[in-house]
Amino acid sequence: MNFLKSTLAGSLVFATLAGAAMSAEDTIKVGVLHSLSGTMAISETTLKDTMLMLIDQQNANGGLLGKQLEAVVVDPASDWPLFAEKARELLTVHEVDVIFGNWTSVSRKSVLPVIEELNGLLFYPVQYEGEESSKNVFYTGASPNQQAIPATDYFLEELGVEKFALLGTDYVYPRTTNNILESYLKGKGIADDDIFVNYTPFGHSDWSKIVADVVALGADGKKVGVISTINGDANIGFYKELAAAGVSADDIPVVAFSVGEEELAGLDTSNLVGHLAAWNYFQSADTDVNAEFVKTWKATMGEERVTNDPMEAHFIGFNMWVNAATAAGSTEVDSVRASMYGQEYPNLTGGMAVMLPNHHLAKPVLIGEIQDDGQFDIISQTSEVAGDAWTDFLPESAVLMSDWKDLGCGMYNTETKTCVQTLSNY
Repeated sequence: MNFLKSTLAGSLVFATLAGAAMSAEDTIKVGVLHSLSGTMAISETTLKDTMLMLIDQQNANGGLLGKQLEAVVVDPASDWPLFAEKARELLTVHEVDVIFGNWTSVSRKSVLPVIEELNGLLFYPVQYEGEESSKNVFYTGASPNQQAIPATDYFLEELGVEKFALLGTDYVYPRTTNNILESYLKGKGIADDDIFVNYTPFGHSDWSKIVADVVALGADGKKVGVISTINGDANIGFYKELAAAGVSADDIPVVAFSVGEEELAGLDTSNLVGHLAAWNYFQSADTDVNAEFVKTWKATMGEERVTNDPMEAHFIGFNMWVNAATAAGSTEVDSVRASMYGQEYPNLTGGMAVMLPNHHLAKPVLIGEIQDDGQFDIISQTSEVAGDAWTDFLPESAVLMSDWKDLGCGMYNTETKTCVQTLSNY
């Protein structure tokens, strides 16, 4: 426990850096690129708070390489082009050494050209659709084989789901994930007519027709399940409409990939009991390290505040970055990158997260069932699963691999033995 207590030790309030007049060269600047307003603020504000807590704790433990860390917080306001502008501002105006940020894939795609042009370093903490591996990004959230595929298997094998409603917000993450899942389900013998796909805009609020369509899918008596890639505050209306339609988890179970404890805190969970979510972490994980983390978070932010999966991803990513910079003796991007491969850090759910040459983590997969207190009962947990940048379930991707350590390529064709490209303009 000493390693965690030393990490979590220190001030339980966000302290103002002593010596505010320090010049830029006296601090190591950490960019925080999360939406604090707009449709994604419900999810991303907590990640900003997490970063401030982690930075404050690291400073209380002596900082990094003999310097204090300085958080530089910007608000891209759930505006996807603005993410690119704010990333450029962080790197060129504030000259940050690293960026922790983004939630949606469309915001990450907006940032990619900027950080690759300027050789910045981004730690991205949220589950995503895969089909990407940037030299300038470490992906600490789940790829599809660490969330979407195991959740689908749970529906098929444990719940006997025969028809699938794939409901998502209309942007790259849900569309690509559902493309992968459609291919996977058809490979499992699910007919085209038994797969219903629907996309809605960010902030969508009128769910009556869509819920009615989902209910109608089961008119023939076959078991229907919903796989939800709905993001942000649109989840509030979706779950309210389910409850209004009298749909319970026994009738039509929902497994969500973007609903965690923070999102449930804004919902009446009384009618959601039994619905599911798939992540790599839940606050209810019964480990000593998680108990210490949750205790520190609540002491810092207030007893009512909850923890969630992307918070753990930031926790792991930040500490790996600190350890890599320490090993490299520098926060220079190329040096840190070289030191990241093979970095290990404890998962809050037990075991060790490992950074792979494809810039993804090996982490366990958890499925949780919503309880009436807004927490999740963990009903399934695997050992560590290696994150896969390129899915095995799309023919064009199955031949690709990523290896930045030895091959120096994020898009390597294993059949032609060639590097297709190194920049992320796919």
